[in-house]
Amino acid sequence: MRAYSLNDVHATRKRRDSWWTVFVVDPVACRLTLLVANHTAITPNGLTRLSLVLGMVSAVCFAFGQLVAGAALFYVSFMVDCMDGKIARLKATGTAFGLWLDYVGDRIRVVCCAIGLAFGQYMATGDVAYVMLGAGVAVLDLFRYVNAPQMKRVREVVRENRPEPPAKIGPVPPREPRDPLVPRAPRSLTLRRRLSRFLTRHRVRTHLISGIEFHAAVFVVAPLIGVAALLPVSIAAGALLLLNEVFLIYRMWLFTRAAPAAPRSENAQRVPV
Repeated sequence: MRAYSLNDVHATRKRRDSWWTVFVVDPVACRLTLLVANHTAITPNGLTRLSLVLGMVSAVCFAFGQLVAGAALFYVSFMVDCMDGKIARLKATGTAFGLWLDYVGDRIRVVCCAIGLAFGQYMATGDVAYVMLGAGVAVLDLFRYVNAPQMKRVREVVRENRPEPPAKIGPVPPREPRDPLVPRAPRSLTLRRRLSRFLTRHRVRTHLISGIEFHAAVFVVAPLIGVAALLPVSIAAGALLLLNEVFLIYRMWLFTRAAPAAPRSENAQRVPV
């Protein structure tokens, strides 16, 4: 069996990922992946199943009002879920079924934990707001993961139907030196570039909240803070996620405005743009 190094594991990380994964999960997940890869024969699908089992136990803990235990198990479940893809890429043992299992397992874990959290707090307090919280978390999560592949599909259709840009002929003119009398870019723009470079250097996606941060806020951060934080933290995280989705849909709409009026392929005719 080949002995893998931590650099080998780091090479399997996604090029861009959520900040929660990059800063809070990957530092631990990469080292555990190295241990699993070098000392066990566990498969990526085995890790996915383990992640799902841990997620179910987390949901049970939430249902019995054990918030700290539920939060810890949800974090471990997500960490194991991050490991399965790394093992698959490291050992080239990924399968098409594994992609499906990973995707569906994530949705099952989130929905079950939302139900468990809502049930546990409703039984403890009798407050219907927790039932609405569980339903809202499940709906937002399902919307996010149904909407994302459809937006990706629409973008692919737009790129397919766009005319090719004309080829540039002749040598590229040399870049003119900057005129010292011309004012520099505004400081806000410079800070934005620095932030963008920082995020790129650390593999962090530019948007502040995604489905992963939403799950972390609802199932890890809020339960660890305490019962009083469940509703406000979850509502704030849900509002930010919804705003992010609206922003992404708006950007997609702007992107589609450049599409030709008549689709050029059979696939494009089936996708409303």
